[in-house]
Amino acid sequence: MAMQALIEKDPDAKVRLTQSLQTQLSTLLIAPDTILEEPRGVPGCPDSPELRSHLDVPKRSPFTAEGLAALLHSVTHIEFNAINLALDAIWRFDGMPQAYYRDWLKVASEEALHFSLLRTHLQGMGHDYGDFPAHTGLWDMTEKTSGDILARMALVPRTLEARGLDATPPMQAKLRRVGTPQALRAVDILDIILRDEIGHVAIGNHWYRYLCQKRGMDPLTTYAKLAGQYGAPSMKGPLNLEARRYAGFSEEELMLLTTQGQAGPTADPECANLPKIR
Repeated sequence: MAMQALIEKDPDAKVRLTQSLQTQLSTLLIAPDTILEEPRGVPGCPDSPELRSHLDVPKRSPFTAEGLAALLHSVTHIEFNAINLALDAIWRFDGMPQAYYRDWLKVASEEALHFSLLRTHLQGMGHDYGDFPAHTGLWDMTEKTSGDILARMALVPRTLEARGLDATPPMQAKLRRVGTPQALRAVDILDIILRDEIGHVAIGNHWYRYLCQKRGMDPLTTYAKLAGQYGAPSMKGPLNLEARRYAGFSEEELMLLTTQGQAGPTADPECANLPKIR
């Protein structure tokens, strides 16, 4: 069922299938040892947006109506990809505890909500998902790590998605400076996304450490090796240290990330009152 949602091309149908699966979860059995063959059309995506290298996606000022829509479209595209990567994590990797599959379905359902909130907001601004070109960075790493669940947990949720924890508060600050009703509504939506994404990164951290322990590997040294092997992007500051702590990063990990990426801490005003996620 997760695979069916993953290969669905229509965004509205993908959202419905994902949220329906979450609703039905208590009535379904999970067969974690089932091995499935990859179908054609992974992931299912609509004909638009046009996908380009991140270097070829034009940058626009959010202080114009068109630029604000383009910025929000880029976030909408990230959330659409995040639905797919969570669904991919469910069907692709067998042999995990049942809690793993429940966790990633929760992630997929919340990403579907984020996508829907942003798309509805875009539509209210006279645009829609697909109106602007987008890049494939998040899914590119999902494909690279398709052969190893340890690499997937290390480099997608706790690396690429964790960068969203760093990027969201500065984006919200810029949107507040824009100050239009559309920009301020986007700030509110990003509050929801930031709260939920802390939990998603925490899930990635939990299963990464579970797999390291199961394989008898040190999480710190293993992460460095995997980042080099798979070409993970270098860390850029400032880091949202408080949000990363809530998401389960250890002080030793944060020290290494800060030193290696030459990334300083942030004041983290957006995360000051968030509950710790365990």
